[in-house]
Amino acid sequence: MNEIKEKIPRIGMVSLGCAKALTDSELILTQLSAEGYQTSKTFQGADLVIVNTCGFIDDAIRESLDTIGEALAENGKVIVTGCLGAKTAAGGGNLVRQMHPSVLAVTGPQATQEVMDAVHANLPKPHDPFLDLVPNAFGVAGVKLTPRHYAYIKISEGCNHRCTFCIIPSMRGDLVSRPIGDVLKEAAALFAGGVRELLVISQDTSAYGVDVKYRTGFWNGKPVKTRMLELVQALGELAQPYGAWVRLHYVYPYPSVDDVIPLMAQGMVLPYLDVPLQHSHPDVLKRMKRPASGEKNLERIQRWREVCPEIVVRSTFIAGFPGETEEEFTHLLDFMREAQIDRAGCFAYSPVSGAAANDLPGMLPAELREERRARFMAVAEAVSVARLQRRVGATMQVLVDSAPALGKKGGFGRTYADAPEIDGVVQLLAPEKISKTLRVGEFTKARIVSAVGHDLVAQPF
Repeated sequence: MNEIKEKIPRIGMVSLGCAKALTDSELILTQLSAEGYQTSKTFQGADLVIVNTCGFIDDAIRESLDTIGEALAENGKVIVTGCLGAKTAAGGGNLVRQMHPSVLAVTGPQATQEVMDAVHANLPKPHDPFLDLVPNAFGVAGVKLTPRHYAYIKISEGCNHRCTFCIIPSMRGDLVSRPIGDVLKEAAALFAGGVRELLVISQDTSAYGVDVKYRTGFWNGKPVKTRMLELVQALGELAQPYGAWVRLHYVYPYPSVDDVIPLMAQGMVLPYLDVPLQHSHPDVLKRMKRPASGEKNLERIQRWREVCPEIVVRSTFIAGFPGETEEEFTHLLDFMREAQIDRAGCFAYSPVSGAAANDLPGMLPAELREERRARFMAVAEAVSVARLQRRVGATMQVLVDSAPALGKKGGFGRTYADAPEIDGVVQLLAPEKISKTLRVGEFTKARIVSAVGHDLVAQPF
C-alpha cells in the first residue's frame, strides 16, 4: 500500500496576486485533484511546481519572478501561469521565458486546460477524473483555497475599460460573463457545503452581462437575466436559508448599481460595496479614462446612504498620477472627508510597463508620489477611525474566523463591514458566560466595547 502511495504524483502550487487569480488556482487544483494528483506543501516534496503569477505592478512582478526563481532552485521543474505569463519583455518575447528560460511551460491567466496539458506532458496523470472523489471539494464548486467558511465566486473574466494606468485587459482580455446558471449552481454548492460568506469578484461586477446583452439564462428551470441586479437577488435568496452573507467587490459606480442598494436595506445582501474610485477630480479621472466623474460619485454615495444608512463603502485610490497638480490632489483629500469612505487603500502611481499613462506629460518624482500617498492615508485613516468609533456600544453580528479552545479565551472575527484580509477585524474577548463557546465559521452576537485603529474589540454574548 505504501508503495502505491509513493507513486502518486505530487504537485506544489503557489498562488500570487488578487482574489481573481486565487479562483484560477482553485480551478487548476480541482482538476488536478480530480485526476488523482496530490498536492505538496513544499517545493522539495513535489514532483513539479505550478506558480500562478501576478503582473499588475512592479512589486508584484518582482515577487512573481523571485518566486519562480525560488521554485526552480528548490525543485527544478516549474510551470508558470497567470498574468505575468502573458507579459511581453521590453525587447519582445515572453518576459518569464527571458528571465527564467528553464521553466517547463508558460501560460497566461484563466488557462486551466493549458496548465493541465503542461502537467500531463511532464507528469502523467494517475487515473481518469472523478470529481466526487476530490478531497476538500464543494461538489461542483470544486476545491477552495480559502478557509472553509468563506469563498470567492468569480462571475466574469476580463474588462471592457481601457484605464490608462491598467494593463489587465491586455492580459485577461475583454469582459466575458459566466452563464448565470453556472454561477448560481456554484453558489448553491458552496452554501450547502458550509460557506457562510460568499465574496463576489470580477474585474467589473457592475458590467456583468453587458457582453451577452443581459440575455436570459436559466436556474432551477426558471428564467433569470444575466445582469447584476438579478444575480444579486438570486444569490441573496440562496444565502437566506443558511443565514449566510453575500459581499460585493469591484463594483463600478454606474447608475444601475442604485437598484441594488434597496436589496442591502432589506437584508438580502450585505450593505457593503467595494468601489474602485481611483480619484475624485474630473480632470484626473479623464486622464485615467475612468467611466465616471468625481461629482457624480459623491452624489451617488450620498444617495446610497439615504436609501441604506448602514452601507459601508470601501475603495482604492491612486496618488501622484501623471500631471496631478497640488490642487487636484487637495480635491481628492476633500472628497475623502466629504464622502466619508469607510475603508480606503491607496497606491502611489506605479509606471507599469505597457500602461498608456506612462506616456502622459507630467510624470511626478517618485518621492512626491509616495509623499502624497502618505498624506492621503493619514486623511483616510482619520475618517475610518472616526466612523469606527461610532460602532462602540452597538450590538453586531460577528463571523468567527479564529477561536482556539472553542473561544474560551476569545478569538477573532469580522462584522459585515470587514472583508477578509483587506479590512479590519474584531477582537473577541472571552465570553462572560462559561457556557458560551465560539466556533470558526459560525456567527455570534457581540457588543462593541472599543475601537483600536482599524479594528474593533467586542464582548460576545
